[in-house]
Amino acid sequence: MKIALDAMGGDFAPTAVIKGAVEALSCTPDNVELILLGNKDLIQKNFSSSLPSRISIHHCSDSISIQDRASTVVKSKPDSSIVQGIKMVKENKVNGFISAGHTGAVLAASLLILGRIPGVRRPALGVYIPTNVGGKILCDVGANPDAKPFHLFQFATMGSHYLDHIEGCKHPKIGLVNIGKESNKGSDLYRETYKIFKDNLPNFVGNVEGRNLLDSEANVLICDGFVGNTLLKFAESWIDIFGSEIRTKIKKKLSYKFGAFLLKPVFEDIRKNYDYEEHGGVPLLGVNGVSIIAHGSAGCKSIKNSILAAKKCIDENLIEDTKNSISNYLELN
Repeated sequence: MKIALDAMGGDFAPTAVIKGAVEALSCTPDNVELILLGNKDLIQKNFSSSLPSRISIHHCSDSISIQDRASTVVKSKPDSSIVQGIKMVKENKVNGFISAGHTGAVLAASLLILGRIPGVRRPALGVYIPTNVGGKILCDVGANPDAKPFHLFQFATMGSHYLDHIEGCKHPKIGLVNIGKESNKGSDLYRETYKIFKDNLPNFVGNVEGRNLLDSEANVLICDGFVGNTLLKFAESWIDIFGSEIRTKIKKKLSYKFGAFLLKPVFEDIRKNYDYEEHGGVPLLGVNGVSIIAHGSAGCKSIKNSILAAKKCIDENLIEDTKNSISNYLELN
């Protein structure tokens, strides 16, 4: 098994990607090989000695920055680490690809090079949400701001397969993100989607309001990309602001500092439960190959866990099983 990594992608590249790859070696069998894609000289500078035998470098003369237009990178930067990595998946030179770089570029290149799973109308971006009642997946979070009911139905199918195969959540329950629990709430898109879900998904538990996203019984939370991306960006900003506010308050009084010291183990347990680093990236759902998108701020632990997630996608035949499941519902469209 071979897994390619975008060594130039992410806020802490290439160091975090390289360290994550090295750490993953101790968690994977000897038949797993890792290929680092990017500037060979920059990558080699991060190794104090020779490369581990199961890690190799594929030199790429170009890289993609956040300023690059996602829709043009395949043509404008064909020798970038993202484009080369996805081409390697297409040509069966590797079994999967991981990037913490330009999300739009990974999405565009995966769609253009790998294509869609037969029957899939639109690929979707999902994000894993750790909670105190188990992990959930929110889908879509940006790829499809103008989705239709059948698209959302496919997102639910693909998201369920991901949780089942990769996270071990058997028969996940599906919820539709909406402004109210009643079936007649929301726009035409959500009312029509509710009917399709109710008639065709045995594990559908109904609408889920924003205040219940984290503690609802639903494991798969479905919405269009506009709503999903708004939720995701709000959550990220709120966590940063809340954490900063706590640190500021603790510094104001000695008694607060002492209390914080006593509560440090509690804070660490909470942080670990909600830390995306513990779970790694999520596969781009609906493309015809394993293409994992990690968080842009991914550290070495997140990269390591993304490698483990990619291995699991390959071992569990996620793509083939998704193909079979999607084919069962084509008549709904």
